Amino acid sequence: MDAQGRGRADNIDPADQWVLNPNTGEYELRLTPSPAQSPVPGPRRPSPRDGGRAASGRTRQPAGETRPEPRTRGTDVPAPRSARRRGGEPEPEQEPPQGRRAARRPVKKKSRTKKVLLWTGGSMAFVLVAVTAAGYLYIRHLNGNITSLSDDGASTGGFSKDQAINILLIGTDKRTGKGNEGYGDSGSVGHADTTILLHLSKDRSNATALSIPRDLITDIPDCPTQQEDGTRKVIPGSDGARFNQSLGQDDRTPSCTMRTVTELTGITPDDFMVADFNAVKTLTEAVDGVDVCLAKDIDDADSHLKLSKGTHTISGEQALAFVRTRHSVGFGGDLSRIGLQQQFLGALMRKLKGNSTLTSPTKMLKLAEAGTKALTVDDKLDSIGKLKDLGLELGKLNPKNLTFTTVPVKDNPAEKVHATVVLDDAKAPAVFDAVRNDVSFTDAKKKQKAAKDAQAARLKGTKAPASEVRVRILNGGAVTGSAQAVLNWLQNDEGVTKSENGGNAPAASGRTTLEYAPDQAPQARRLAALMGLSGSALKPGRSVTNSQGLPAMTLTLGRDFKGAGVSLTVPSKAPEVDKSTADKVKCAS
Repeated sequence: MDAQGRGRADNIDPADQWVLNPNTGEYELRLTPSPAQSPVPGPRRPSPRDGGRAASGRTRQPAGETRPEPRTRGTDVPAPRSARRRGGEPEPEQEPPQGRRAARRPVKKKSRTKKVLLWTGGSMAFVLVAVTAAGYLYIRHLNGNITSLSDDGASTGGFSKDQAINILLIGTDKRTGKGNEGYGDSGSVGHADTTILLHLSKDRSNATALSIPRDLITDIPDCPTQQEDGTRKVIPGSDGARFNQSLGQDDRTPSCTMRTVTELTGITPDDFMVADFNAVKTLTEAVDGVDVCLAKDIDDADSHLKLSKGTHTISGEQALAFVRTRHSVGFGGDLSRIGLQQQFLGALMRKLKGNSTLTSPTKMLKLAEAGTKALTVDDKLDSIGKLKDLGLELGKLNPKNLTFTTVPVKDNPAEKVHATVVLDDAKAPAVFDAVRNDVSFTDAKKKQKAAKDAQAARLKGTKAPASEVRVRILNGGAVTGSAQAVLNWLQNDEGVTKSENGGNAPAASGRTTLEYAPDQAPQARRLAALMGLSGSALKPGRSVTNSQGLPAMTLTLGRDFKGAGVSLTVPSKAPEVDKSTADKVKCAS
């Protein structure tokens, strides 16, 4: 018998057999004494997705090895001439693991079309917390619902439970699914119509959902991409293109949108999540609708949304029309629609976290089914176990500390009739720095204050003379030649003569860090003072052996490195931006 009840005995709803245990807070399967059939499809061939690899976490690079990079950015070894233009050499072809789907595109199924996008990925992960109560067979069944695509080396390698998390949520304008003919662009190949970079702080006290306008003019890098037959090819990049063309155009996949976000913001996403229009319909129906608010009547012929002023509970087709509306709100453009989408996500999160949802086994099973069928994820997030782990991390967040904001932009000065936008160079860098350095846009200060106090304490104490500082310098994401430039500056200008160039770091890093052993703390404080490193950049750990066989600290230059002698002090607070939080309803006008 499957999850829809085919072959159900005695008309028992399987959802009714899951009972909340008040002592443990988890659901338990309570079966009747008579023999019962499994509530899910019969046995199928086990795969790594069912265990083992799901708990393995992030793959670590062996010490001393150089991680293949698709771009020349972030390496101190000059690339071949043919690889110096954006894309570089593609990663070596790898055989897919046995017993699991690892193709570039999902295998087509008769019952549904290829999935492509996400309005609700961050909220969707909360749904998967319920899977901790499901049985092994049902977890296998949910695993079978999930479709994955290769990240093509564009991610960090997957989120980590002890670090800040960055998830890229993508939505497209491609018409997929029955009943969606009236939405999107009928001729679109599936562009990145809606993109949100969801940042969850390391201490889980706050999060930022940063919307990236689809009409933002930016550079799209070359993108090494896995093909259906397992081979790889580099899809050429484009200068001065609309951001939405980072997906779909010229067969670009979500991994290319990942690379574009990294180039734009300096933040490398850990994972991506993608779903189709039907996700909005099915998820809102599964929770019996979400509450939204309008400051005026809306009758939009393009999106088919017709609602009066005030608060409404919407679901299904009406919910989809809500997130697609733009001509009837604000200035009638994409930036106005972003506000509606942010309100919708906040409303969905409040509903998912509400007691009426979390205490209903029937609703949780419906949500788990709908969510896993709607999702397309990267191959580092391709099992219900990993999605559950992500859901548990997101579940620690209070909705009042989730801030929605948008990348600061301004009208494109090159256009007489404004159709696109460009980055606001006076405001955007501060927003990117705040997210990259895990600075909260909310007032969630309890946990952050304790963490900041601990970081600040690392800078307090005696400082060793510059001549006693022994450090190896690695390039972990800065421009080519940065490690040597810092070495020259330290030795010639600052008197740090016991320093050496260690070449490339084993893996790319978004931030510059200094790792040191406890007895090297005075040296670390001296180097931090010279370079303008904050306490958060100092990583107590262990020393390494330098070329002379002596213990040394490790300075890894990240993508935030701005040049030898340029201070790397991180912002103490987030810049002022237009924002809203997930716990409050902001009526759209």
